[in-house]
Amino acid sequence: MVAHRVNACDVPERFDALVEEYRDRPKVEVLRSGHLVSRCSDYIIYSVEAKNIDAVVKAFGPSTKVGAIVGGQTSCKAPEIAAFEKHLPPDVSIVSCHSLHGPGVDPKGQPLVLIKHRASDSDFAFVERVLSCLQSKHVYLTREQHDRITADTQAVTHAAFLSMGAAWSANKMFPWESPRYIGGIENVKINVTLRIYSNKWHVYAGLAILNPDAQKQIKQYAESVTELFKLMLAGHREELTERIHTAGKAVFREQDREKELLLDDEVLDRFSLGEIPEKRLKNNHLSLLAMVDCWWKLGIVPYDHMICSTPLFRMWLGITEYLFRKPELLEECIDTAIEDNTFRADDLEFTFAARDWSSRVSFGHFDGYREKFEKIQQYFEPRFPEATRLGNEMIKTILEKTKET
Repeated sequence: MVAHRVNACDVPERFDALVEEYRDRPKVEVLRSGHLVSRCSDYIIYSVEAKNIDAVVKAFGPSTKVGAIVGGQTSCKAPEIAAFEKHLPPDVSIVSCHSLHGPGVDPKGQPLVLIKHRASDSDFAFVERVLSCLQSKHVYLTREQHDRITADTQAVTHAAFLSMGAAWSANKMFPWESPRYIGGIENVKINVTLRIYSNKWHVYAGLAILNPDAQKQIKQYAESVTELFKLMLAGHREELTERIHTAGKAVFREQDREKELLLDDEVLDRFSLGEIPEKRLKNNHLSLLAMVDCWWKLGIVPYDHMICSTPLFRMWLGITEYLFRKPELLEECIDTAIEDNTFRADDLEFTFAARDWSSRVSFGHFDGYREKFEKIQQYFEPRFPEATRLGNEMIKTILEKTKET
């Protein structure tokens, strides 16, 4: 493949820092504005927050070079494609993309969505050649398919982990210091929650607020959490049991029950931020029960989207599957939910958090989303380096284990 020059820019105040960063990279030319990048580049990628995409494309789109190819990397394609159609000249091709993994994850073998919205076969092939350097697995979708699948695989997953972090911080708890949250499933909950809060808030806000499918799913998750928690509080064992088993049968189909578990005890116990006690406390795992209930209510079968699954989604599906495909463990959860008050305070805060995140998303409150996210982020910040290291190791292990899935 012929090497191409890369033209790059950032916000004006970042110009000097960017020049310094790429001083020893002669094939990267840092320019002062998006106008300069747009007028001289054959392929232009907008890497901006979804909430800002319209304003940025409106500012720089008219400067696009004649016959160029334009794309974006936002997690919600509806506003991105709308901005391109509205502000780009008609002679410009539109080929968008989205890497389905977070920062710090090796892109090799990970899903990379390509959307041929308005382009010739040759222009699309050019984009594929350029992006082949990532060594990702190309997935071809429309804008509508992308937004629905990313909602199915990411929106509720993020909401669950965000709610866990909110609940732990509300209770002034570092869960890895408590015997209630050590080992097994808890390792995934803790490590992924901290991994999410160590990132920028807008990584999750754009997908949640701007994607209508995501809003609906986050709302249903909050409703599932609330309804299951009420059944636990009221002691309605029979109704709770029937609802959980009905949801489990709908999500984990018979043909899936013969497959090897995505996660096992050895993997789950390997990545702990605390000392694993000899005897674990029983947990009702409200967050996992509500996830399967939510999938059931929305008619989502998570295995249908494995080709577009993110590492976080695979971990979340893995621990959920682990719980529902171990009958003794699932019955223990139901018994704990009805008879044991150990986790009541945590479950109460988790329910509040799930409902609050849903409200902020449904009202479209970016500022409110950011305020809550960064407050919790500050609480957990001292443990981010260690959690990120363990999280990366966990993701690598799980990806190796599930690469044939």
